[in-house]
Parts: sequence; structure tokens; C-alpha cells
Amino acid sequence: MRSYSRMFLAIVATLAAIQWLTLDSPPAWGDEPKTSVKPIRALLVLGGCCHDYETQKELLANGISARAHVEIVIAHDPDKSTTHLNPIYDSPDFADGFDVIIHDECSADVKDLAIIDRILAPHRQGIPAVILHCGMHSYRSEGFPQAVTPWFEFTGLQTTGHGPQTPIEIKFTAPPHEITQGLTNWTTINEELYNNSAGKLLASASPLASGKQRETNKQGETKTEEFVIVWTNNYRDTAKVFATTLGHNNDTVADARYLDMVTRGLLWSCGKLNGDYLK
Repeated sequence: MRSYSRMFLAIVATLAAIQWLTLDSPPAWGDEPKTSVKPIRALLVLGGCCHDYETQKELLANGISARAHVEIVIAHDPDKSTTHLNPIYDSPDFADGFDVIIHDECSADVKDLAIIDRILAPHRQGIPAVILHCGMHSYRSEGFPQAVTPWFEFTGLQTTGHGPQTPIEIKFTAPPHEITQGLTNWTTINEELYNNSAGKLLASASPLASGKQRETNKQGETKTEEFVIVWTNNYRDTAKVFATTLGHNNDTVADARYLDMVTRGLLWSCGKLNGDYLK
């Protein structure tokens, strides 16, 4: 009889242990601990001329959210022209509820100052920004390219065009910035190197990386161009801006090194570049 009692107690103890392991146990070794941080809400605005935004919207949204606690809402304009305004900007309240705006649109010929002021208004009120690739070639209002236009003041660096699609050698500045800490130099696939028409950044901006590109003509002559391609801008002392001219081709946008850099830049702009927000 005692042996049956001992067996019964052993079974009960085993079942209790199983229940504890499945319901109340701490995460096993190697499991990611749960975080209590409130995710950053980011609005990704993209669309317009010259790029595969249909694919890149997913590459960016999935790549960033896989690296950090960021929820991304996509505002994709399928119009392929440079003159069409992304419908998200129809409302002056487009930025309500978001912690950061990612500008990846290609809208060079949207030049109405009232519209540009509407787009910039949230940033003038302190909402940080990330500006990618053709976002630098947008909103070319009167005075472009000689004047510091409203959009130029926002980006921190003027650019008017780009060279051929050949690899770009990326070199980060030394000493490393908080954003580029741990990142290493690399060479892209065929990409577009945007020029710096003003020759230098605005005083409010700071370079993080340069890009060098070589082109060989039919006569065998090699031309080398080098421009700033990654930087930060302190916009009107109210909003932090992270910017890079890289990101024309899908393979670049999908590159883990590119996504690491953009994610770190986004977190920095929000003041959240720390272990709580990085996954």
C-alpha cells in the first residue's frame, strides 16, 4: 500500500513540475527576454519616380522592425511621377501619433512652398526624421540649387544629381559616431553616388561617412568622385535628422549593413539608441 502511495505522490509531483515549466517558468537559456519598452511608432513615406518602392517598403519596414522595437506604418504612393504629392500629406495632421518620420519619397517637382511648409511643420515642432536616398532630391523650390531652400535646410546637405551605377566604397569617419559605433567600411553593389553641390554640409550638419566611386570611360580613363553620403543634421535646434543618399537598388536596401545603419540612425534621432530598443 505504501508503494502505491509513494507512486501516486511521485506522479503528482511530476505533473506539478510539468505545469510549472510550461506556464510559469522563466525563459530558457538563449530565449529573448520580453521587453517592456513602448515601441517607437514610425511613419514611412515613400513613392514617386525612379525606384522599386513596392519592394523597398517591405524591405525597410521588416528590416528595421527586426532590429529594433519599432512599429512602422507605410504610406506608399504608387504614382511614378516627380510631380505627385503623397496623399498622406493632404492632412496637416499627418504626423499625429508618430515618433519619427522616414522620408523616402522622390518628388523633385513638388515645389509649392505651402505644401513644403506643411511637410516640415512637424519637424519644426521637434519630431525627428530619417531621410533616405531620393528624399534628398525632393521639394526643389524656388532658388534651387544656389539658395538654402527650406528642404535643403532640413536635409543639411544640398545635392543635385548622381553619377553612374558603379560600386561605392563607403568609409566611416573617425572617431566613430554613436550611430556608426561597431559598423565597418564596405563596398556596395552598383549604386548611385549623389553629389554634394554646395561643396560642404551646412553648419548644423555633421558627416558620418563618405563614398568613393570610380568610373572608366570608353577611352580607358578613370575618374574618381568622393562625396559625403551619411550625415546628421540638427534641424533648427528642434529635431534630429539622420540622412543617407544610399539606397537606390533593392539589393542595397536589403543589405544587412545598410539596414543596421539606418536602424541605428533612426534610434539615434529619437534618442533611443540603447539596449532597451535594439533587439
